[in-house]
Amino acid sequence: MTRKTFKMHLYPGMVEEYARRHNELWPEMKAMIHEYGGHNYTISFDAETNTLFGYIEVEDEARWAESADTPINRKWWDFMAPVMETNPDNSPVCEDLREVFHLD
Repeated sequence: MTRKTFKMHLYPGMVEEYARRHNELWPEMKAMIHEYGGHNYTISFDAETNTLFGYIEVEDEARWAESADTPINRKWWDFMAPVMETNPDNSPVCEDLREVFHLD
């Protein structure tokens, strides 16, 4: 299992909408995350910077990377684009973070 941490940025005033959309996460999106080996997924928010911090454990990084090209993931990116910084293909602007400490 690989632990991945990353950050993304919300547009100002969009945290409640972001949270609402995730609290109503589509069943097929949940299934895809698990199908592609994602577990223990958490996203936190820093109000001072509008920064989201994500944590997910993945079974296989190559398999997880394949999930980006699934139709449901592309649909989710399109759905989330109005509330956060995105790339031209509507994927979130996402910066990987380097783990510097872990304790079980």
